[in-house]
Amino acid sequence: MNLKKTILLSLKWILICALIGFLSGSASAFLLVALEWAAHVRTQNSWLFWFLPIGGLFIGLLYHYYGKDVVKGNNLLLEEYETPKKTIPLKMAPFVLIGTIITHLFGGSAGREGTAVQMGGAIADQFTRIFQLDETDRKTLIILGISAGFASVFGTPLAGAIFALEVVYFCKISLKSSILSFVVAFFAYYTVALWNVHHIHYSIPVIPEMNLENFVWIIPTSILFGLAAMLFSRNAHFWSAVFSKIISYPPLRPYIGGIILALIFYYFGATKFMGLGIPTIVEAFNKPSEYYYFLLKILFTGFTLGAGFKGGEVTPLFFVGATLGSALSIFIPLPIALLAGMGFVAVFSGATHTPIACTIMGIELFGIESAGFIAISCFIAYLASGSVGIYHSQTVKGVKYHLYEKFKRNKLEDF
Repeated sequence: MNLKKTILLSLKWILICALIGFLSGSASAFLLVALEWAAHVRTQNSWLFWFLPIGGLFIGLLYHYYGKDVVKGNNLLLEEYETPKKTIPLKMAPFVLIGTIITHLFGGSAGREGTAVQMGGAIADQFTRIFQLDETDRKTLIILGISAGFASVFGTPLAGAIFALEVVYFCKISLKSSILSFVVAFFAYYTVALWNVHHIHYSIPVIPEMNLENFVWIIPTSILFGLAAMLFSRNAHFWSAVFSKIISYPPLRPYIGGIILALIFYYFGATKFMGLGIPTIVEAFNKPSEYYYFLLKILFTGFTLGAGFKGGEVTPLFFVGATLGSALSIFIPLPIALLAGMGFVAVFSGATHTPIACTIMGIELFGIESAGFIAISCFIAYLASGSVGIYHSQTVKGVKYHLYEKFKRNKLEDF
C-alpha cells in the first residue's frame, strides 16, 4: 500500500472514530442527564414505584413485538463480534434507552453501562453499510462502539478503550482495532464534556504504604470481592432462568417482577436499593456500610434484570464492591475509602473477566497512588470469581480458564 492510500485510509478511520465518538458520546450524555432526572423525580415522588408493573409491561411488550432481534443486549454485541451474521439494528439504541429510563424512573435496581454500550454498538455498526466495510472491519466497529459507550458513560477513556478490547480479548483482535479503540474513547469522552455533562467523582484521601502486612490483608479481602462477583453473576443468570421457565409469555415477566418489587419496596422500605444507588456508593467511602447492603443489591439487581427490565450491571457492581469493602473496614486495618475503592473495581473485574481494564479504571478514578492496591485486588478477584461472568456470550479463556480446566480435569482423574 502506497503512502497516499495509507493516509486516505487513516483519515477514513479517524472520521469514523470521530462520528462514532460524537454520536455515542451524545447518546451517553443524554442518558446521564435522563437518569439524573429520573432519580430526582423518583426521590421527590416516592409513590412512583407502584408503576413498576406498568413500566415493566410496556418494556416487555416493546421488546416482544418490536425488538426480539435486539433483546439479547450486550450478549448480541459479543455474539456478532465472534460470529458476524448481520448488522445490529439501530433500534437497539432507542429501545434500550427508553427501557432504562422507565426502569430507573419507577425504581428498578439497574445500572447504565449496558445501555451506553448497546447504544454505542448499535450506532457504530451502522457504518458498516455507509462505508461498505467487510467482516473484519465490522468487528473493529463493534469494538469502537463498546469503547465509546463505556468511556463516555463513566468518564474513563483509557479504561473504556481497554475494556472493549479485553471483553473480547480471546477472539482475534487486530492492531488497528487496538489503536482505534483508544481514539474513539477520547472522542466520546470529550463529547460528553462538550455537552457539559459531569461524572461522579470519588476519592481515596489516604493511601498507606505497600508493606508485607498490608499485602497480606489484601489477599483475603480480594478473594471476598471475587466471591461477591461470582454471586452477582450467578444470581443474575438464576433469576433470568426462573422467569423464563415459570412465565412463558415474555411481556408478563417484567409485569409480575414489577409487582413483586413494588410490594417489597412498600413493606420493607428498601428504597436505598432502587436505581443506581449512587448516594450509597459515595457514602461507603466515608463511613462503614451495613454488612447486608451488598447482598441486597445483588438480589435486587439480579431480580430486576432477570425479570426483563433494562439497564446495566456495572454500577450495581460498583455498589456491591464499595459497600462490601466499606463494611470490611470494621475488621480490615486499611483505610475505609481504600477498601471501598478496591471493592468498587475488583468486583467489576471478577464479574466481567477484565482485570486490566478495571485496574486502569481504578487509577483513572482514584489516582496513580492507589495503583498497587487496585491492581492486586482486581487480579485476585478476577481469579477468585469463577468461570461464569455477567455476559454469558463472553469467551473466557486465558489464565483463569486454564486454571479451572486443570482443576476440573484433576477432579475427574481423582474420581
